[in-house]
Amino acid sequence: MPVHARWSENSIPAELRPSWPVVLREQHGIVSRAQLRAYRHTPSGVRANIDAGRWRIVLPGVIATFTGELSRAAKLHAAVLYGGAHATLSHRTAAEEWNLIPVIEGPIEITVPYTGSAVSQPPMVLVHRSRALAYTAVGMNPPRTRTTDTIVDLAASRPTPREATNTVVDLVSRSRVTVSAMESCVALRPPFRHRAAIRQGLALVRNGLMSVLEVEYQREVEDEHGLPTGDKQTPFEVDGKTLWEDVTYDSHGVRLTVRLDGRATHAMASIAFRDRRRDNAAELAGRARLVYGWHDVRTSPCEVAAEVRKVLVREGCDLSGWRETTCLRCRGRE
Repeated sequence: MPVHARWSENSIPAELRPSWPVVLREQHGIVSRAQLRAYRHTPSGVRANIDAGRWRIVLPGVIATFTGELSRAAKLHAAVLYGGAHATLSHRTAAEEWNLIPVIEGPIEITVPYTGSAVSQPPMVLVHRSRALAYTAVGMNPPRTRTTDTIVDLAASRPTPREATNTVVDLVSRSRVTVSAMESCVALRPPFRHRAAIRQGLALVRNGLMSVLEVEYQREVEDEHGLPTGDKQTPFEVDGKTLWEDVTYDSHGVRLTVRLDGRATHAMASIAFRDRRRDNAAELAGRARLVYGWHDVRTSPCEVAAEVRKVLVREGCDLSGWRETTCLRCRGRE
């Protein structure tokens, strides 16, 4: 069983505790004062190691038994040990550990029980509190919140509802978690902030919007500019394989594909080859196609909408009776 902060000096009989070298190895050289007492390190002995520079205090009640820079693993254990019993990696840090987002320099985020005494220790630790912590953590080493709860926590921490929706769509689409699992998580532990926005994000994913860019395209290009709503993630057969196009307008009588290039993985050789095959297949099938990236949709939605409208009309789509644009930027030019 991994060693972590979920025990105190008297919670495990001495004969059942792992050996001291195992503790140091599994915690990457980071220990708490409670653990030092449990393994019969005297206060004077601990102080002597600190005064001699062999050990050092990294957080209140947490000691590194080595010199030099702390590795990421050591920082994670230090933060959890500082948080005390039931402290858990959460929010951005948990998302990094689940490989949902890239690792960046910044404080380690943990969640402690609502009545816990730990407070944030800038710049190393950011402390959150939860009344439902016992239901959200998994027994990793160190422990972290479940993937579903991590996504909910991150979304709820966003400054605006729109950012919360985007976070849900982005993280659910890049993880293996199902929409049903996310919906169960929200139902069992309703977030205090952005609850409606989080549910909206899940509804968007369930309806086929598999990236934040697709959400932005529908909202900022189609809805705001009075364009038909395209079909999302349409399957096409290419070289005997099923590939998926981001947006198509075949249901509106137009053979138009809009490809949204918003993911870094498109730079990979295999993905680039796949996209070339899709391009060639579209050309051979006589399909019109447009390609837009994150920057286009986010900063120039009016120009994107104008191009899409032009191709739709050119290919025979009658937009005369379609809804009017509600875009304030476009109306300001009139």
